[in-house]
Amino acid sequence: MKNQLSLYVFVSVLFVVGVIFGALMVNALTFEQQQKLAQEMDQYVQMMNAGSGSGEAQTFWERLMFHSKWLIVLWLLGITVVGIPGVLALNFLKGSLVGFSVGTLINQYAWKGVLFSLVSIAPQNMITVPAMIITSAAALSFSMFVVKNRLLQQKGKLAPELSAFTSTALLMLLLFAGAALFEAYVSPSMISWVSPFLSPANATI
Repeated sequence: MKNQLSLYVFVSVLFVVGVIFGALMVNALTFEQQQKLAQEMDQYVQMMNAGSGSGEAQTFWERLMFHSKWLIVLWLLGITVVGIPGVLALNFLKGSLVGFSVGTLINQYAWKGVLFSLVSIAPQNMITVPAMIITSAAALSFSMFVVKNRLLQQKGKLAPELSAFTSTALLMLLLFAGAALFEAYVSPSMISWVSPFLSPANATI
């Protein structure tokens, strides 16, 4: 952990830059695009008010598969070594998606959008984002080891490093599963509690 501290800091900063970029992208949209997003958001809020949606078990597996795809891609990029730019790009993209989602809610519902973000976006991302950052740092560390100790100097054993990287990824899969459980069984109740405050009459667009 201590040896990879600089990697954690670098990946975290890249994620934060992505969040800022995503939030700024909301203001770059045209008025027509903002209106379309607002209509889609209103439809989602109305659906939550009606209590409709997928069952808990289905939602869990859907969210677990979604998170697992991110994890698998990071692992594959890490072991290919040449995928280092892809690892960095995924973290920036993840930050941009989070920033854009939060920015859209705030742009649509002002301070009530902040409240909705705290119950619909923030909780699961408090689990998935650290897990993604840890996996990304492990992928970068493994790739750097391969470049330095196998390609340049021809020393060091690859198997222990690959095992450590894979073990880290599998451990993070457990965190992703926890996030999926939260999204399936806890988030709907929290969102249903807040969604009545987000009626179209409260929208700013």
